Amino acid sequence: MENKKGSGSLWSLFWTFAKMGVMTFGGGMAMLPILQREVVDNKGWATEEELTDYYAIGQCTPGIIAVNTATFIGQKCGGMMGGIMATLGVVFPSVVIISILAGLISNFADLAWVKNAFAGIQVCVCVLIFNAVMKLLKKSVVDKRTAVIFLLVLAGGLFLKLSPVWFVISAALAGILLKNLEAKQA
Repeated sequence: MENKKGSGSLWSLFWTFAKMGVMTFGGGMAMLPILQREVVDNKGWATEEELTDYYAIGQCTPGIIAVNTATFIGQKCGGMMGGIMATLGVVFPSVVIISILAGLISNFADLAWVKNAFAGIQVCVCVLIFNAVMKLLKKSVVDKRTAVIFLLVLAGGLFLKLSPVWFVISAALAGILLKNLEAKQA
């Protein structure tokens, strides 16, 4: 079951994303550090820049960001079948775990230790997301142009209640505009 582009087998795509799916608590944003480690550092299936692009596009397309990102990476590595296998891999653990928990959670949700465990997990996920954001920030904000875009999007995100799609589109347009102005001045 080899993929078309030789970046590893379709089974490897499925298994890698299944492992990420089973280890990711807290949603798609929590998957970012695991994606960086597995997809960029360990497998070399994408660069930091590509992963950032996939994440940005996944953020503003319909669906779950982790699933969208897995689909992009899988498609890059194995064509359409790679996208399908990566997508199936990332959702498979959740489907199994949620199916089991759905039958049990109503019985245990009010227990103090369950509530405390979820509180601890939420804090941990926040730290993991923060670390991933700091790593991406160092790679993304590399000059005055990207610093201006970062500050504008940060301010907009803090003070405006807009869809992330508008921030991505605005940042893309700002990047084009600022780069063109920079080129004209040179």
